[in-house]
Amino acid sequence: MVDFLKDIYGAEKALELIDERFFALPRFSDIRHFDDKLTQVKQWTGSEYNDMLKVWLAGLAPLLKGHPNHLKFLKSVTDFILVAGYHSHTETTLRYLQDALHGISRNIHLFLPYRHNQSISKIPKIHSLFHYIECIKEKGSADNSDTEVSEAAHQNLIKDGYRASNKVDYIPQMLRWETR
Repeated sequence: MVDFLKDIYGAEKALELIDERFFALPRFSDIRHFDDKLTQVKQWTGSEYNDMLKVWLAGLAPLLKGHPNHLKFLKSVTDFILVAGYHSHTETTLRYLQDALHGISRNIHLFLPYRHNQSISKIPKIHSLFHYIECIKEKGSADNSDTEVSEAAHQNLIKDGYRASNKVDYIPQMLRWETR
């Protein structure tokens, strides 16, 4: 989406507009306000991503004026992510997922020019979307299919171990720290 906006507005202007739009969003309780430069975040945690997901339609929709199918794609992705995260599902919620999946399928071709190989076939996250509904039918929900558990483990196992090292030849020190 960002590459598409860069194509429309130019690289610097697009990033500036995205940051302005997210900063201008009104403050509400339980919704994170992005004070810093959203586009300068290099890596998102799962909770940061979920916070951004709550507001990205409102933030990006004005920038997509004149591009209704791109906006439909963004809405379909948002709907899919939010509904897939339910702890339990009914036939109705599975239909919502199917509708969102159709919206994604209908409009994903719009972003092929922004892929270096002009293909989506080698994007595991996109491919996995097409298996969510059958997986939910088999297992009952998509719980624990996110990265929150591994992010928490990364925090404890890797980052804390690195902090405990003297930062010189730190891998053996981290391994020793982990076995304590």
